[in-house]
Amino acid sequence: MEKSDTVKSKQLFPGVFSRHAVDYNRRLEQVMAHGEARGRLRVLELINAQPGMRILDLACGPGTLTRRLAAQVSPGGEVVGVDLAPGMVQLAQAARTPNARFEVMDIEQLSFPDALFDAAVCGHGLQFVPDLGIALREARRVLRPGARFAASVPVDATRDVVWSLLDEVVDRWLGPPPQAVDQKSTRDVVFDLQRFMQAALAAGFAAAEVERIEEKVSWESADQFVSQLAGWWFCAIRMEGIDDDRRQKFIEEATATLRRAYSGEFETTGRNHVLVATA
Repeated sequence: MEKSDTVKSKQLFPGVFSRHAVDYNRRLEQVMAHGEARGRLRVLELINAQPGMRILDLACGPGTLTRRLAAQVSPGGEVVGVDLAPGMVQLAQAARTPNARFEVMDIEQLSFPDALFDAAVCGHGLQFVPDLGIALREARRVLRPGARFAASVPVDATRDVVWSLLDEVVDRWLGPPPQAVDQKSTRDVVFDLQRFMQAALAAGFAAAEVERIEEKVSWESADQFVSQLAGWWFCAIRMEGIDDDRRQKFIEEATATLRRAYSGEFETTGRNHVLVATA
């Protein structure tokens, strides 16, 4: 891998998410099953998929939203999931979801004709694109007039009390995560409610709104939480670079640190910005 001060988004993230697709899927399905992934669930509510619709799932990952939408558009509809991480697409394809298909594709360069889809979604993917304007214009281009696009992005997802307890342990054992050099402008926009909305309007959407959604996720124990660390890319990529002994010591100290604060169940709190835009 290139040095963190020179690596770009499309060199960094597809590999990370491909290598950790199974862990990512396991963690996300857990919170979806408990109704705790409020940002993504809000995206599904805003789209209100109906039988016969053709829907595009941008940065689909392992098909988390795709599978749920595919059930809603039956009979007669289809959901197409696209992602730049081959490992994610392979995992999604392996599920053989009826009414769904998946392709490796850059959401800044969609290979679909204009006005093909009745709706589009993106669950926690826009924050990774180098050029948000291009990605939003491409989403607008492939939607029919009047169609909706809904997208959720996490905002300060790791800044709650639980993650703060682990900061020193993570930094000492794992070091800093790599930073893509072309990420800042996109994240500055999607982390700001007003600028996110304006970006959608500038991309050609006729109307746009952004709301802040707070979500709480319940964890049975410190052991369960630490066992899921590879499901977050920013932990997973840092854990790749250490040997088994150091990894085990990190896991033990992280678990002990959380146990001192939480003897049983506890919650983490995340915030999302959810965009809904009309073509």
